[in-house]
Amino acid sequence: MNQVTIAFLGIGLMGNPMAKRLLEAGYKVHVWNRTASKATTLATNCAVVHHDLAEAVAGAGIIISMLQDGHAVAETIAAAVAAFTPGALWIDMSSIRQDEALANHAALSRSGVRHLDAPVSGGVAGAEAGTLAIMAGGTAEDFNHAKAVFDVLGSAVLVGPAGSGQVAKLCNQLIVGGTLHIVAEALLLAQAAGADPTAVREAIRGGFAGSKILELHGQRMLERNFIPGGQVKTQLKDQRNILAAAADAGVALPVTALVTEQFQAISADLPQADHAAALIALERINPGLRLGDAPDQLP
Repeated sequence: MNQVTIAFLGIGLMGNPMAKRLLEAGYKVHVWNRTASKATTLATNCAVVHHDLAEAVAGAGIIISMLQDGHAVAETIAAAVAAFTPGALWIDMSSIRQDEALANHAALSRSGVRHLDAPVSGGVAGAEAGTLAIMAGGTAEDFNHAKAVFDVLGSAVLVGPAGSGQVAKLCNQLIVGGTLHIVAEALLLAQAAGADPTAVREAIRGGFAGSKILELHGQRMLERNFIPGGQVKTQLKDQRNILAAAADAGVALPVTALVTEQFQAISADLPQADHAAALIALERINPGLRLGDAPDQLP
């Protein structure tokens, strides 16, 4: 068994498979979730389940948080502060704003706890397979300390000082959000113009337009499979964080602003749908057009 004890906070769509991989790698993992029933499912994988947050982090050399948003991360740090082990390393793998990551870094430093912001990309499938792309911000020393843990979860790159991991994730989500809408537009255009959209996707997969989005989410759109990996509500949160970061940096992102409006248009009634539901947002501004004839698969 690996000697480091890990506290894993946040057992949701991503947190569950990530914690399972750490358990399978031989780490002793203490788990906590605000909705306790989500954490108790990991008891069968030999996780130590805690209903009390302070008990979960006490004695842990590494604390990993995978929480909904920046508010939840800051709230959890504040609630756990009295139980920290001095010198412990908090790795926040949630997707939050850069300014929130910097504030968390400062708060943890005051408590004698090291910090990496290390959001991920790859979705549930990547979490299950241990192939997540991990973008870390912090010191080289802390990154090297976490490297063995990161290797269980995916491939990690140190992209800069504290807060830089969140910048990299926002750049990732900017490309993901925009490409989802471009793929939806291409497939709907193919059908409306008389071509077979399935064959069009197949034809362009190996060219310059090929991408993981075309590969995975293009197929989802053709099947109308909107059971979530990533969710509309999460993508919309990221889109808004991208625009906030751009405003802080003095950069205009007109395409990203339009993409954000499209996700906003379906956020009220399809918040938990996969973000490939960008197709549905496009269809709603093209009355009478619909990709394929399969029924929608929705959560």
